[in-house]
Amino acid sequence: MTLTSLAVGNLMRNKFRTGMTVAAVAVAITAFVLLRTVISAWNVGVEFAARDRIGTRHRVSFVMQLPRRYVDTVRQTRGVRAATWANWFGGKDPRDPSNFFASMAVDPESFLDVYDEISVPADVRARWQADRRGVLIGDVLARRLHARVGDRVTLQGTIYPGDWQFNIVGIYTATRRSMDRSQFLFHWNYLNESLPPTRRDTVGWIVSRIDDPSRSGSIAHEIDRAFEQQDVQTLSMSERAMNASFMGMFAAVLKAINAISLIVLLILLMVIGNTVSMGVRERTNEYGVLRALGFLPRHLVMFILVEAIALGALSGLVGLAVAFPFVQLVVGRALEENMGAWFPYFRIDKPTIVAAFVASVLLGIVAAAVPAFRAARLTVTDALRRLD
Repeated sequence: MTLTSLAVGNLMRNKFRTGMTVAAVAVAITAFVLLRTVISAWNVGVEFAARDRIGTRHRVSFVMQLPRRYVDTVRQTRGVRAATWANWFGGKDPRDPSNFFASMAVDPESFLDVYDEISVPADVRARWQADRRGVLIGDVLARRLHARVGDRVTLQGTIYPGDWQFNIVGIYTATRRSMDRSQFLFHWNYLNESLPPTRRDTVGWIVSRIDDPSRSGSIAHEIDRAFEQQDVQTLSMSERAMNASFMGMFAAVLKAINAISLIVLLILLMVIGNTVSMGVRERTNEYGVLRALGFLPRHLVMFILVEAIALGALSGLVGLAVAFPFVQLVVGRALEENMGAWFPYFRIDKPTIVAAFVASVLLGIVAAAVPAFRAARLTVTDALRRLD
């Protein structure tokens, strides 16, 4: 029997306390993994944004409209391969008004050329372009609406009031994690032709596909410069920058979540530290016996540290075993199904797994530092005076 195996075996001397500690740390690890996954999933749109796309919006605000004719000017800009546009519709399912999803009026002929990560068969694409009231929906939204190809659906407009009738002509999937699979995409012409003359021929934003991602900054500048003398001026930026600016509106929320995750680690430290301290205090006289037999202070330090490392590693593994199905299969699926616009891809990433396990081990070492230091300073006589 080695000193290491003896230290690990000490964990089983009080199985109830060890079990409760592992359970408490597992809960803390699960909370930590969940919070870190929220942050990483929130940034998926930035991390996986297409490098060869540029977004153009109104210079003042994202909610203000641009003239439709601007699309033609953007398409003529040197370096732009294709351009499309969209309007935020803001429709709601009258059967379930609380069911939020992104509904947008787009140009079906150019939209799929710019967003090539939207995967649909060629016949579905042709059918969508041919049907003025045709709508393409994501597979996640189709499950939420219990909708199938051929169904007729009605949305209640918020920005554009009224009951709007649509025909589901296809269901798309996505080949990139940043694409929301719960979108409701229909013909911009259907919306435009239904509006009063004063509201027609405007778009919410323009998205361009460029031929050289390294020139995205200069191409964006050229696009904006083309409208400098117009009444309505633009602000263009890469898709990554546009997504980052949108996420920036929630920076305070993300900072709060990050702070809470650090507090969870502090709780984890306190739980492990309490267990290690109690174990060291109960075995003080045993350490005295070891010292009397010739063991050095550094042996006691290693004895306590190995026990704390084993406790932290065991707790971390159990915590990850609990966190993975809970976060990945329960919370993740629920968020993707019901909040796909915000969390299109909610999965635990490898850095989070590694960080959770390493944190549990390192915090075990930190928690054992003070008890190990005190045990090393004990004299043989003082240690033997303390009985269980």
